[in-house]
Amino acid sequence: MGTPLIPEPAAGAARADTDDGPVADLLRPFVVVAVVAAVMWVQELVDLVPGTPFDSWGIRPRSVRGVLGIPLAPFLHDGFRHLFANTIPFVVMGGAIASGGIARFVRVAAIVGAISGIGVWVFARSGTVHLGASGLVFGFLTYLLARGVIARKVTWMLGGLVVLVVYGGILWGLLPRPGVSWTGHVFGAIGGVLAAWVLHRRTPGTAA
Repeated sequence: MGTPLIPEPAAGAARADTDDGPVADLLRPFVVVAVVAAVMWVQELVDLVPGTPFDSWGIRPRSVRGVLGIPLAPFLHDGFRHLFANTIPFVVMGGAIASGGIARFVRVAAIVGAISGIGVWVFARSGTVHLGASGLVFGFLTYLLARGVIARKVTWMLGGLVVLVVYGGILWGLLPRPGVSWTGHVFGAIGGVLAAWVLHRRTPGTAA
């Protein structure tokens, strides 16, 4: 018998097999943010097991070991109350940033995390360990506030005002308080403004 001939699928059908559709494209950035938050919760659950020293890997100012805490600290929290306080604003504001693209969320998080972590490592009080995603949260807030002004986009400015109304109260965390990593908050906020400037500054020749 001869080899049977199978009709080649139409171009549109081929695309349908590989294209997840517009809904999936819209949800994918939010899923990425949710997965990052889920990693924080899984780590905290595992941390309930006796003998798990995860929290000791936070940022230790001016310590060689503490350098590893710069990328790790946002995933470590001092209990579920601390984690819950960071999770909602992280997911909401992170999702707002990721709606502009997963790459944008990664860049903002990387800039904010680096500035916040390095600032803590250099300037925070010795003999302390700094944990939590609050540096990212403060950076996300100031990024969303600053990007509209830097890019001169009215819609982003209005969005920033909404964010300020909803989460502006956390800015009190920039003030020094015992037992709170306010240094991370301050440098996270600086990192958010820097991220907005790096990603959205108008350069000569940019269209209005």
